[in-house]
Amino acid sequence: MDRDAFRPSPPAEVRAEPADDGATLVFVRDLRHPPATVWAALTDPTQLAQWAPFLADRDLGHVGTAVLTLVDGETTQEDPATVRRAEPPHLLEYTWGDDLLRWELSPLGSGTRLTLRHTVADRGMLPMVAAGWHLCLDVADRLLDGDPVGPIRGAEARDFGWPELRDAYAERLSAG
Repeated sequence: MDRDAFRPSPPAEVRAEPADDGATLVFVRDLRHPPATVWAALTDPTQLAQWAPFLADRDLGHVGTAVLTLVDGETTQEDPATVRRAEPPHLLEYTWGDDLLRWELSPLGSGTRLTLRHTVADRGMLPMVAAGWHLCLDVADRLLDGDPVGPIRGAEARDFGWPELRDAYAERLSAG
């Protein structure tokens, strides 16, 4: 796909849940690819580099420490991470700085229902987090389709519908 023609998909199913140390975004997305394929996209550093907001210093498919480097144009920020649970191809849970991410993959026909639970300290961040993951997962879906558009990260996301997604998610999350 021509990168300039990329447009985000409609907003996904989301909700907010209270957490001991903040709030959890629950983001649900159905993908056309089987859980093992989605698992590889979530754990393999080469695939992550093509869609995620960060670069991983190792395969995230096993428990232990890692470094996730947030990328925003030429600016990078290394954050410590710890993979707490890795149960291929169904459950991946890791910290990223102060956040906790839990990826749950369930078979759905020939595809996968992906449920991301991303816990943050500030509930007000949830619409922004939802918009960011939305774009990342759109890019990942294209990558898995064999039609990559390249990563959309940081400030560049504003050129690909992030503000509109943030506003749509703010409305959905305030209604819930």
